[in-house]
Amino acid sequence: MTLVFYVVATFLLLTLLVGLLRIWRGPAAADRMLASQLFGTTGVALMLVLAEAQAMASLRDVALVLAILAVMAVAAFVTRVVRIDREPDGDPDD
Repeated sequence: MTLVFYVVATFLLLTLLVGLLRIWRGPAAADRMLASQLFGTTGVALMLVLAEAQAMASLRDVALVLAILAVMAVAAFVTRVVRIDREPDGDPDD
């Protein structure tokens, strides 16, 4: 069964390489952000697969921290790139 886990881990590493190419060649900032989200989710999956393959519970904790950091990266990207339209006078009652 551990062979299956290592094959899945290898596939996930290849997916990370494809994401790295998208970050390097991405035409827009949104493409690069989606590829970095791929890094986050694939990294979490990779940590969970390796935790099962090697019977290391501490890798599950690393996966949880990586998932939280991926969410924070998306929030930082959205607040930096996406602009919220506001009224010019700032009075929402009018």
